[in-house]
Amino acid sequence: MVLDDLGSSLRGTLDKLRGKSRLSEEDVEDIVKEIQRSLLSADVDVSLVMDLSDSIKTRALEEEPPAGTPARDFVLRIVYEELVGLIGDSTDLPLEEQTILLAGLQGSGKTTSSAKMAWWFSTKGLRPAVIQTDTFRPGAYDQAKQMCARAEVDFYGDPDNDDPVDIARKGLEATSEADVHIVDTAGRHALEDDLIDEIEQIEALVDPDTSLLVLDAAIGQGAKDQAAQFDESIGIDGVVITKLDGTAKGGGALTAVDQTDSSIAFLGTGEEVEDVERFEPNGFISRLLGMGDLAQLAERVERAMDQTGAEDDDWNPEDMLSGQFTLVDMQKQMEAMNNMGPLDQVLDMIPGFGGGIKDQLPDDAMDVTQERMRTFEFIMDSMTDTEKEYPRAIGASQIERIARGSGTSEEAVRELLQQYKMMERTIKQFQGMGSEKEMQRMMKQMQQGGGGGGMGPFG
Repeated sequence: MVLDDLGSSLRGTLDKLRGKSRLSEEDVEDIVKEIQRSLLSADVDVSLVMDLSDSIKTRALEEEPPAGTPARDFVLRIVYEELVGLIGDSTDLPLEEQTILLAGLQGSGKTTSSAKMAWWFSTKGLRPAVIQTDTFRPGAYDQAKQMCARAEVDFYGDPDNDDPVDIARKGLEATSEADVHIVDTAGRHALEDDLIDEIEQIEALVDPDTSLLVLDAAIGQGAKDQAAQFDESIGIDGVVITKLDGTAKGGGALTAVDQTDSSIAFLGTGEEVEDVERFEPNGFISRLLGMGDLAQLAERVERAMDQTGAEDDDWNPEDMLSGQFTLVDMQKQMEAMNNMGPLDQVLDMIPGFGGGIKDQLPDDAMDVTQERMRTFEFIMDSMTDTEKEYPRAIGASQIERIARGSGTSEEAVRELLQQYKMMERTIKQFQGMGSEKEMQRMMKQMQQGGGGGGMGPFG
């Protein structure tokens, strides 16, 4: 994921302090230089890097660490707080009627982002509508229409009308019953005068409550000038960072936030309409530094379990905690895991699993894990309903038949059955935990223990 290199570099720098109880001035100088190098390598603007590193250096030398706090944890907290301060709060987007204008260059991901944002608002109980005003790019109308159909949200566009301002006017009228209007504007390869003039006319007509600049995570140093020009033209209230599932460095997007004195509204994390996150600075920086993000993890789990349950009316995930755990339950849990998104993103959200531990894994580790899950699905598809209900009764002859039917090995079938036994034991432990109140208390303890919930990993 983008910014992984920055996160890995920062974590490696901080790990040099392991075992130290006190910081020397030389330690601080070395750490600050490494942090500067990490940020510059991630395409963060030079002046921004210097301001940030100066703040970290000053605090590390002047502040007194809490009693018993290791040097690494003390500096980690300072870096975390300074990065959160750099990014600022999430863009204010109340769950109420509003109009949002999207701006950005061609290829930044505006059209995809408009559908993703509309989908996100729809999950919050609002009725969104996307208005496509891009008459410049061939295929913009068709792409927007298809994306909105997949997101199951209202859409307006007119491929036969070459006046974007007129399309915006008619779009607002045609979708007047919508709660949230998202107006997608045309991009260009550069900030030509006609693009600026067009977007200023649309902005004057739709009178948006919020104007968002959409930036490709690969924007690099060019983000500074681009953000400044859009901000001067229409005023930028927030930034949408797209293509965070790629390998770009991503620092330019952070620079744009500072340049426009705005904040980040959404993160695009994949190609599907569901691959969007409402930006929360505590969780984002916590993930970057390898401390997890329980709040975002909980949202993904709930969404995935709801989606998995909706696909099969006969299956309820809560039944696992009250009755017998079967291979059907295990199969549904695996489907839910797939619905949560790529495993590397999910691991980043789990305190103790992202960051340092993930850094030590081979590059193809996540692919291997996902391949293993697919193999398990093939095996379960070759089982009878009775075998799924009572997997402990599966014998040698059945294992041979299942392996042959699924095109896998007998060893893979045994591995699946062993995995089932481990999960069954875990579920039984949950069943013995008692009341729902006790479960809630444990979850609260987990969130306080680290990783992006509420106030962040430091309480």
